[in-house]
Amino acid sequence: MRTRPFMLIAATATAIATAAGVASAATGTPQPTATAHVKPSGNRLTSPQAGFTVTSTRTSPIGAGAVAKILASCLGPDASNFHAVIAVRAPVATQDTDGVVIAVNSARQYVQCETKGHKGTSMSVPPTFINDRLWGTGHLIEFFDSFSEPANGEQTLSLGAGHYTPDVAKITISYGDNPTQYPALMADGAFVYTAALSGPERNSPSPTPYVHAYNAAGQEIYNQQTEPTTKQ
Repeated sequence: MRTRPFMLIAATATAIATAAGVASAATGTPQPTATAHVKPSGNRLTSPQAGFTVTSTRTSPIGAGAVAKILASCLGPDASNFHAVIAVRAPVATQDTDGVVIAVNSARQYVQCETKGHKGTSMSVPPTFINDRLWGTGHLIEFFDSFSEPANGEQTLSLGAGHYTPDVAKITISYGDNPTQYPALMADGAFVYTAALSGPERNSPSPTPYVHAYNAAGQEIYNQQTEPTTKQ
């Protein structure tokens, strides 16, 4: 079942560094790749569910022509004011979603437009926006509109997005109690994570994804599992 918290989470900084995002779609490196859903439970995130495995984090790029149509479908007449920074197909498709486009305008306002199939349309109407504010000094990351939903092949799609400050050089995602971290897609201050998950029971709660941020020196400067900070 789809989980849409419609919440923002600000990650606080504990160290500083310099960095830059990486553009376009790729697989498996600190370039475009993606994954996660976020569930609030007070100031903590929900407990992970045991038994799930990450089947794939492989993504594929969405062509420029389709991206333009997706943004037009998602944003209407405002589409010309935005340019896409990440546009990828997820490793597995749900009934409604198999990809996502993250775009930004000159005011550094980000938008997330989900899509399905190759018709160049988006079901994200109205679209999900997030401003580049990060609630003042000391914050590194904001998340928005993340979800987990049953997908084809008896799997679950986990997908989410957000943006980050220049202090962050790399973002990775871990799932539940598994310490393995998978690189997120990063470009122009935005990031996307997506993964195909498999588990013992299709209707079981999927494991909670946790965001990890690293500076240019390779130091972990944020761990969502140990430092969850929620702001509605």
